[in-house]
Amino acid sequence: MRAIKGLWRWRHNPLRRTTDLAESWLALGTLLLILLVAPAAGVLTGTAVQDALQRSVRDQQAARHQVAATVVRRLDRSAPDIDPETAAAGDLRTRVRADWTAPDGTARHGTVLTSLDDPGPGARFPVWTDEHGRILARPLDAATASTQAVLAALGAALAGAGLAEGARRLVLWRMVRRRYARWDQAWDRAGPDWGRTGAGS
Repeated sequence: MRAIKGLWRWRHNPLRRTTDLAESWLALGTLLLILLVAPAAGVLTGTAVQDALQRSVRDQQAARHQVAATVVRRLDRSAPDIDPETAAAGDLRTRVRADWTAPDGTARHGTVLTSLDDPGPGARFPVWTDEHGRILARPLDAATASTQAVLAALGAALAGAGLAEGARRLVLWRMVRRRYARWDQAWDRAGPDWGRTGAGS
């Protein structure tokens, strides 16, 4: 709104300088970019991320299987680490030795992380595996994917708006520097006798 008022105010003003009009047009252009282009960039980014993540959700849910594992024994906390990607954040509590049957029917055993409060021998808990029984992370769900897509859209829109405003400020800074340089040149031409009576200025 300020940009539109600025353009209207400077339209027929006899004191208007070319730079004043340029600044107003720059502000209006930036406003339009922030109101139109930044949201469009956010929508396009969000749509692309949503499509990619929903494909990933479908692929992961098709490739990962939940099976029941049986605790053989509890391991102490000094046991070797497992890849943190094989367990969700809530499953990082207790390390156990467990047995499970892969979806292809083969018996598997190994060290896994469980969220059981008291994982004694024989306790059962769910794990996610691939076709061959290798432990995998829980598959991404559709709601989490949608949340991530919304966050990506907001991030893209804010980044676009910030980029437009940053560019406007940079151009404005250069215009002001050029204006000051012109003023300095005008003062240099006026000379040190400016304002003295009879100095010819």
